[in-house]
Amino acid sequence: RLKNIVLGWNDLLCSKPMMVRDALNQAMDEELERDERVFLLGEEVAQYDGAYKVSRGLWKKYGDKRIIDTPITEMGFAGIAVGAAMAGLRPICEFMTFNFSMQAIDQIINSAAKTYYMSAGFQAVPIVFRGPNGASAGVAAQHSQCFAAWYAHCPGLKVVSPWNAEDAKGLLKSAIRDDNPVVFLENELMYGVPFEMSEESQSKDFTIPIGKAKVERQGTHVSLVSHSRYVSHCLDAAVVLAKEGIECEVINLRTIRPLDVECIETSVMKTNHLVTVEGGWPQFGVGAEICARIMEGPAFNYLDAPATRVTGVDIPMPYAKILEDNSLPQIKDIIFSVKKTLNV
Repeated sequence: RLKNIVLGWNDLLCSKPMMVRDALNQAMDEELERDERVFLLGEEVAQYDGAYKVSRGLWKKYGDKRIIDTPITEMGFAGIAVGAAMAGLRPICEFMTFNFSMQAIDQIINSAAKTYYMSAGFQAVPIVFRGPNGASAGVAAQHSQCFAAWYAHCPGLKVVSPWNAEDAKGLLKSAIRDDNPVVFLENELMYGVPFEMSEESQSKDFTIPIGKAKVERQGTHVSLVSHSRYVSHCLDAAVVLAKEGIECEVINLRTIRPLDVECIETSVMKTNHLVTVEGGWPQFGVGAEICARIMEGPAFNYLDAPATRVTGVDIPMPYAKILEDNSLPQIKDIIFSVKKTLNV
């Protein structure tokens, strides 16, 4: 017991808080330093230090050839980035928000995602498309949608959705090193949130494998499966429910495609109940895919109740704050769905 206490204190002393934006910045800095083929391009990423200060200091350190400010033309600079990847470079293409990636979706899917297959494995496209995804606050319908299901629908892409600072750093480094196109979905509301970073994650060699989920909280009564910002909501709901004797297992997906079905199945076989939580729309969403995979696999026979989805409301995002709040999953919605699933 004393040994565990000492180890716990060592972990606490060696860990330090880091905001998600700084973890992303550190990941890019380390990979730019490690591999001269890596470069960053996008709107305001260089002299302005990035719209959300994620690329702060990188232009001063690496200069105009590695950190490139682009015009406001997503299809243009995404196409340049895809071409650069085909020519042997490793671009990081930043969208100021993934809502603007719709201007470049032909480049992402037809040019980047399909080329490796269409060239019979001859032409790789090692590129990262990154930026904030999902709803922010008060920016209405055209700037508030989650693209996780959109891009995860497409073979040829890997789709990553980090939650905390450790996720952000480890997964971004893996995405930059990957030989496939990776859509890296951040969340604007998480950029300024600090998280403890373990000593291991502070190493320049630290990476997190793409395609592996993480159990953030052990539980026995119900599996809560989520990604990005809503992992926080699930953990908060789990604390409330624990006071009522309901122990939730919380899974942080980390990657949307490829989906870590094995992790989810293992959890469902233990808890016998499943609730998925996401900020995107319900129809053909991430939760819908998880439910289908569970129904088609060995974990289905372990369910004691139908799986439940907690999602954004099936409408374009309203501008008014009270309507916006009611259009996105809240902690109370997760608690309600857990109790409904458990019939308590």
